[in-house]
Amino acid sequence: MMAALQVAGGVCRCPPRLLPAGRQQRRQAAVPPARAVASGATTTVEEEEGKVRLGESSVAVTKLGIGAWSWGDTTYWNDSEWDDKRVLSLSLSERRLKEAQAAFDASIDNGMTFFDTAEVYGTALMGAVNSESLLGGFIKERQQKEQIEVAVATKFAALPWRFGRGSVLSALKKSLDRLGLSSVELYQLHWPGIWGNEGYLDGLADAYEQGLVKAVGVSNYNEKRLRDAHARLKKRGVPLAANQVNYSLIYRTPELNGVKAACDELGITLIAYSPIAQGVLTGKYTPEKPPTGPRANTYTPDFLTKLQPLMNRIKEIGASYGKSPTQVSLNWLTCQGNVVPIPGAKNASQAMEFAGALGWSLTGEEVEELRTLAREIKGIKMPIEES
Repeated sequence: MMAALQVAGGVCRCPPRLLPAGRQQRRQAAVPPARAVASGATTTVEEEEGKVRLGESSVAVTKLGIGAWSWGDTTYWNDSEWDDKRVLSLSLSERRLKEAQAAFDASIDNGMTFFDTAEVYGTALMGAVNSESLLGGFIKERQQKEQIEVAVATKFAALPWRFGRGSVLSALKKSLDRLGLSSVELYQLHWPGIWGNEGYLDGLADAYEQGLVKAVGVSNYNEKRLRDAHARLKKRGVPLAANQVNYSLIYRTPELNGVKAACDELGITLIAYSPIAQGVLTGKYTPEKPPTGPRANTYTPDFLTKLQPLMNRIKEIGASYGKSPTQVSLNWLTCQGNVVPIPGAKNASQAMEFAGALGWSLTGEEVEELRTLAREIKGIKMPIEES
């Protein structure tokens, strides 16, 4: 039975938690994913079939997707404890491969069948294995055992030497070869082109019309670029299905720069990457034990000290639901409406934990309390969306 939920201005219209017999009653009933439909300045969200429709396209995906950035990567995530140290007889690369495949299988087993990758994830120039190739291999191997439905999203890299619509089709066909697929559910422009985006958008429309992709999207687009892309594709009769941007409880720029409101107004799904702030919202990092590698430059001991009041409250709320900080942080995003988070799963246990963010909901009061606490935290800057 379909239900409707009104979302306006990025605020979750979740019902308050009931208080029978003097105790708070947890709201654990399953909350089916939603389809966003443009309706004036707000978005009407229709619950259907346990999936969320990407914008006004024909593609429906699970309410929580899985990001495959770390699969094959040897630069940004190379010190991220990705390998399974229990498999001591295998090389590091073999252990990482087994962990990535286990993450894929666990995602499928737990009902998360939407996977996001990109041609630049795991570049061969750095001696890595391409993420698209790994994902394609995982899909093929799993399908040899059983019939599965998987929705794949990948991205075009707007490199300075790539010009015009033809470059999009050329890159897409190479991505399809690596994936071993004849088409993908979603093809996105990974970031704005420095020479303009008109040709790239025309290339997306060409790919859509040729049946190579079922839906098209952009990534890291600010409000103006998003509206321009929507208008240009609309002239071709092609819906702009998604804008993939950095969005988490502690990085809420899409709420502040007009991107979230524009997505809701235009009927464009917001796909949230780094939804747990690259692991920081899991609670495993502290001022005494900050992350290593490139993340250490952003999530410093000083930043993590300021984060502690928010993390303490996340843990308290999570305990009342029997949920982890990771699951609370992901659920907070789904409560915003018209948002599909895509946390990166490096192993099976992470994928299984992500699945625990579904099937329940924070109350509206909890959503706003966490937002208020998060406003006190400063220091994260991701300038790509504001350039």
